[in-house]
Amino acid sequence: MQPAQPFRVLASDPVYSFLRRFMVCIMSGARSKLALFLCGCYVVALGAHTGEECVAKHHEAESYVAAVYEHPSILSPNPLALTSRQQALELMNQNLDIYEQQVMTAAQKGVQIIVFPEDGIHGFNFTRTSIYPFLDFMPSPQVVRWNPCLEPHRFNDTEVLQRLSCMAIKGDMFLVANLGTKQPCHISDPGCPNDGRYQFNTDVVFSNNGTLVDRYRKHNLYFEAAFDVPHKVDHTTFDTPFAGRFGVFTCFDILFFNPAVRLLRDYEVKHVVYPTAWMNQLPLLAAIEIQKAFAVAFGVNVLAANVHHPVLGMTGSGIHTPLKSFWYHDMENPNGRLITARVAKNPVGLTDAENATGEMDSSHSKFLKILSGDPYCEKDAQEVHCDEATKWNRNALPTFHSEMMYDNFTLVPVWGKEGYLYVCSNGLCCYLLYKRPTLSEELYALGVFDGLHTVHGTYYIQVCALVRCGGLGFDTCGQEITEATGIFEFHLWGNFSTSYIFPLFLTSGMTLDVPDQLGWENDHYFLRKSGLSSGLVTAALYGRLYERD
Repeated sequence: MQPAQPFRVLASDPVYSFLRRFMVCIMSGARSKLALFLCGCYVVALGAHTGEECVAKHHEAESYVAAVYEHPSILSPNPLALTSRQQALELMNQNLDIYEQQVMTAAQKGVQIIVFPEDGIHGFNFTRTSIYPFLDFMPSPQVVRWNPCLEPHRFNDTEVLQRLSCMAIKGDMFLVANLGTKQPCHISDPGCPNDGRYQFNTDVVFSNNGTLVDRYRKHNLYFEAAFDVPHKVDHTTFDTPFAGRFGVFTCFDILFFNPAVRLLRDYEVKHVVYPTAWMNQLPLLAAIEIQKAFAVAFGVNVLAANVHHPVLGMTGSGIHTPLKSFWYHDMENPNGRLITARVAKNPVGLTDAENATGEMDSSHSKFLKILSGDPYCEKDAQEVHCDEATKWNRNALPTFHSEMMYDNFTLVPVWGKEGYLYVCSNGLCCYLLYKRPTLSEELYALGVFDGLHTVHGTYYIQVCALVRCGGLGFDTCGQEITEATGIFEFHLWGNFSTSYIFPLFLTSGMTLDVPDQLGWENDHYFLRKSGLSSGLVTAALYGRLYERD
């Protein structure tokens, strides 16, 4: 019997490489979860040549796969006509067939949660009476635990809920969809409508085993005569095993404190599912524009599903993180789109991701000087002049008014290759410090609005906006533009009276962009950007003063 040979590890052996890396990890005092995880990877992966598989597994462990579907819904040819329940189900099942196809496609991609749009199953433009056959009965998930797919006969008029529940099981994923629901009420209820029932625009959430997890009834209706506003605002959240807590709201809700802001402020929500039927309104409220702004402003992931009807101006869906977006916006293509993406469980906000190099570029230094009240700067009617920039804007810029988003904005033109100017309205002053490598044959303007918006909804806004105008005339500023060639390096800021400010940022071809930096400085909120990859369409700070609505 030969004596046991000593265990040897050669320097060229992969085992030696991994052991050496592991010891370096430990001796260097690795403390972070990622570092310790990778150290462990090196130990357990002795048969591998690199730690790439472990890094990939860690990435998967810290993220989830989401999907949203922009749906070209099959609509009722006459939504005002009275139909039977059977006729209504025939139309809705056509849309549900498409939903099921998308769920199975998403399942093949490992999707863990899918979101479908508002009005995608039943359509829109109904009266209170004509929509009734399209409504499912909706028990409260807080009172009743129910799996519609496995318990189909428990409640009447729940065919749509049953199909959605079965889809969630078949796809093995959480599923969020929007449908019309009904709830009987008693005459003793002072809010009960004359027809004896409530009708709600409702989002439903199913777990991957088909259980009805929760519902959300839309609070801020947008010209929806068929539906009622619930007496109490639903602050709906649901927990998932793969990403923690999600919040739910619908379409127009995104512009209001309740439920949108309240959810994020009080319920520790990091992810939002957002069914919508949004009609794009440029330059400030295109669907993907406000979706992205919400994600950036609150540092959350937004899973937004819109219907696809370009002839009605409806398109724009996306999976938005604070730093990156995967979106679909197409006014030409009649087809919808399934968007899938892997996103972080813990989204990194824009301020968290800023890379502090210790060096400050000259434009930001100049911006800070101005805000600190540099004694060498003085204001006249529409300009700010500084000693080192006296060559800029020597002639006073004309102030003009133009309608933007149905509001009367006060604007000044943005002329020349570089400049520093401001414009004020009521208590809000908006400032712009900019440089342009080359001049384009386009008119840009800096605009301000501080007041109550009263068309298609009533709500108070403060807006600073740098926009490309529709032509060379002042009256074209505020028109809906999607293409531009003007490249800017700029700081845009204002003395806002609210902390709820949404950064809107679009470049040519309905492309989303992300600011280099956002934040407060000397009681002014600013957006900074350099290195645009395409022409600027809109850069705006859209402030909401909810208490003045």
